[in-house]
Amino acid sequence: MGQQTLGRRARLRAQTTAEIKATALRHMAEGGPDAISLRAIARDMQMSGSAIYSYFDTRDALITELIDDVYTALVDHVEAARDALPPGDVAGRILAWATALREWSLANPQGFRLIYGDPVAGYQPPPGGPAPDAAKRACLGLADLIAAAWPHARAVQDADHTWAEFAPALVDTVRAAHPDLPPAALALALRVWGRMHGLVALEVYGHLGPQTHEPDRLYRAEMRDLIKSLEIAPADRHSGQD
Repeated sequence: MGQQTLGRRARLRAQTTAEIKATALRHMAEGGPDAISLRAIARDMQMSGSAIYSYFDTRDALITELIDDVYTALVDHVEAARDALPPGDVAGRILAWATALREWSLANPQGFRLIYGDPVAGYQPPPGGPAPDAAKRACLGLADLIAAAWPHARAVQDADHTWAEFAPALVDTVRAAHPDLPPAALALALRVWGRMHGLVALEVYGHLGPQTHEPDRLYRAEMRDLIKSLEIAPADRHSGQD
């Protein structure tokens, strides 16, 4: 009986925690990141001000957990899309990652803004930053793509870069996984990241929609150009005409 009671309490706590997070994201959608407030969430959920603090000690603790949740969901999504294709399909895996990034971001615009948008005013992240595991997986995922593409990326192999240009933690992470990659490969990974995110960010923030009725077509063209710049021919199933 005692175990049943504990199990029921754990389920109720998990349900309430999920509702708090969902309410926080809704408040953010309505008022921006600065609208996230434990007291406002408590009022919306008809909880007492003290009750909500039994779930999250501070607003920053809630924001940190939200970032971890949405970043992990994003990385799960892009990794699954990449891994649905064989390792030898380098171009297809790059395109799958990019396409999945856009799909997830458009379906979860508040999550995208929480990860990549303006910082929440006054937010103090924990040591090491929020969502360190998801961030590391994202970095390594891009590094893996570039490591697979690097033998074909003749146009950028002579780029002049040094390890000193990059954050030491990032360098350590990438070199531990790919010790033979040169610093130019890490520079390429960051450039690929920027090209994948650029049009997505414009679309999420509403800047692209007024300019084109077919943002997906622009994005596909940009990704095909990216792959072409790596001198990797897209697989037939990914290179159909618009």
